[in-house]
Amino acid sequence: MLTVGQLKELFMTWVKEVMKEASVESSRSESNVRYIYGIAGIAREFNVSYATAHKMKEGVLRPAVIQNGRKIMVDVDMAHDILRRQTGKTDK
Repeated sequence: MLTVGQLKELFMTWVKEVMKEASVESSRSESNVRYIYGIAGIAREFNVSYATAHKMKEGVLRPAVIQNGRKIMVDVDMAHDILRRQTGKTDK
């Protein structure tokens, strides 16, 4: 069993690690990142059904997805790069 203080310390350590990882992964400037929002945005961007977009979000596009509660954001460039590598296409 943890005390409240120990739990708080553990949580703050975890938050600091997550923030550090996020800053390392973000090599691009935030202003240059283009996002699509929600499952519907994925479906429109990749011209797939809602069900397929949901599967993509949970699967292959996972590294490009940022989700906070119900809010879903997808880094468009990263998502296209992931799919390009998956399919083996080299052209844009």
